[in-house]
Amino acid sequence: MELRNYETVFILTPLLNEVQMQETVEKFRQVLKENGADIIHEENWGLRKLAYPIQKKSTGFYHLVEFKAPGNVVDALELAYRRDEKVVRFLTTALDKHAVAYNERRRNGEFKSQAKKEEVKG
Repeated sequence: MELRNYETVFILTPLLNEVQMQETVEKFRQVLKENGADIIHEENWGLRKLAYPIQKKSTGFYHLVEFKAPGNVVDALELAYRRDEKVVRFLTTALDKHAVAYNERRRNGEFKSQAKKEEVKG
């Protein structure tokens, strides 16, 4: 079975403390690993304001996971999201070769260094 690159972002309820948030993220990490996914990169974006209220909440803990896996893993992961009441929203997307290249460049800090160069010039 062919492995594809995916990226998933999920928002957890702001009512969680730091330990509960980390446990929930670890649970989704385990779902990915149990189904044969290879986690490439993770980012915890922290507590952020939502664009609009969801379930009467205006903030949430954002977390991004980039992984490589067969297609059936996405179904298992999204089922786990739907079963967990701590998840406010989620979105999983398949990445094409351009998105994979962009993410790799972003992880290597290419865009941050360009922004600093522009600040120095300005």
